Amino acid sequence: MEFNEKIQQLRRRRGLTQEELAEKLYVSRTAVSKWESGRGYPNIESLKAIAEFFSVTVDELLSSDEILVLAEDSANQKTSRFGDLIYGLLDLCALLLLFLPLFADRAPGAVVPSSLLMLGWDRAYLKVLYIGITAAIVLFGIAELALQNCQNEFWVKNKKIISLSLGVAATLLFTVSLQPYAAVLAFSLTAIKAYLLIKLR
Repeated sequence: MEFNEKIQQLRRRRGLTQEELAEKLYVSRTAVSKWESGRGYPNIESLKAIAEFFSVTVDELLSSDEILVLAEDSANQKTSRFGDLIYGLLDLCALLLLFLPLFADRAPGAVVPSSLLMLGWDRAYLKVLYIGITAAIVLFGIAELALQNCQNEFWVKNKKIISLSLGVAATLLFTVSLQPYAAVLAFSLTAIKAYLLIKLR
């Protein structure tokens, strides 16, 4: 008997609905529905809670194949969370643009190194673009860190692509507007993210 059949049987023996079981285990009804339909397995903590609630062992709930699948899922989740953490921190590194003198402020007869905050307004449209792309990257980094446990399908599939796209856009903007140091920083952060995307697959 598979895990989904076992949990369904145990729940029915206790005379519980999916919603009532979810409340007892402190999970969503959707999670219980997913387990019972065979579309997924609980994490280790939930599995222990299920075993304790029904007074059975984890071995009685899962076959050896299912234990392997669960272990693999758990490892994949940890890798994904680690990737999200690194991506979020790398995006937050864009804050360096605000404070480090990585921009060339072109004064008459001279080029003065300047941070984004201290950059002159002689080409206001460029400063607005610089601040806009930097703010977008930083805010997205905050979202990546805050939404590490979000299971929304669109978010899970696209968060790394959006992060990379913002990095590429920043690199191109700084390169085209002749800000080589800012471009190198943006490119470096984007290259690290691209490497992680390939490595953590």
